[in-house]
Amino acid sequence: MADANSTGFTMPEYESGTEYIAHHLGFLRYGRTADGSWGFAHSVEEADAMGFWAINVDSMIMSLLVGVIFMGLFYAVSRRATSGNPGSLQNAVEFIVEMVQSTIKSTFFGRNALIGPLALTIFCWIFMMNLMDLVPVDWIPLFAQVVAQDSHTYFKAVPTTDLNITAAFAICVFILVIFYSIKIKGIGGFLGEFAFHPFGKWALPLNLIMEIPSFLAKPVSLALRLYGNLFAGEMIFLVIAMIGWFQLPLHFAWAVFHILIITLQAYLFMMLTIVYLNQAHTEPEAH
Repeated sequence: MADANSTGFTMPEYESGTEYIAHHLGFLRYGRTADGSWGFAHSVEEADAMGFWAINVDSMIMSLLVGVIFMGLFYAVSRRATSGNPGSLQNAVEFIVEMVQSTIKSTFFGRNALIGPLALTIFCWIFMMNLMDLVPVDWIPLFAQVVAQDSHTYFKAVPTTDLNITAAFAICVFILVIFYSIKIKGIGGFLGEFAFHPFGKWALPLNLIMEIPSFLAKPVSLALRLYGNLFAGEMIFLVIAMIGWFQLPLHFAWAVFHILIITLQAYLFMMLTIVYLNQAHTEPEAH
């Protein structure tokens, strides 16, 4: 065992690679414990026993933190924006805004003042949450353990490796799709898409069988695609970290490749959101 420092904190030690990975995949979960009191889970078993209403505090903290950073950066750039010689940060923000605008122009054909801010927020927020995956896997969990003075403290730094976070994004998009579908087409037009398309009113049962699962699959695919890709990336980082000091070249190589993955996943989520909202604003083709 490692010696405790002057504060009484002992550096964590793991008996096997499996234990190391399992600990790094655990969440800082708060909920009702087995004795009926409320508190943080200190083991995977305690976390599982808390059930559905437990909160992954680490995911909430990191999501809000990167969200505040995103809003702060864009607010600061907007206040200092100049038409003269812009700085590198203003150039980066303008590039992102122009990318989002061009994507909307080529994909969204309705009229909605919300679509621009929504698409920009989704892309930047998800990208920054994904970006936490490039921080070495031990740094943030170890910092949390030092703060808590407990080497068994769990803390996941990448919110998008939590299915609760990706599902929350997907459900919000799904609610907006339903809201605008009913607002634009009326409740009759919205329900008619399931009953009368794609094969017309004489094939109602077949239409329902085809359209309802397809519609319900939208939030599921949004949530699972983002979660699956980021979780897989995190697992590879953890496996590389088990090598020890020799991990650095492999870590750098995977991080460079992973930059493409985290950017692509943020863009895909934004793109599909725009596509789904565009479908909510347009009538399906008649057959």
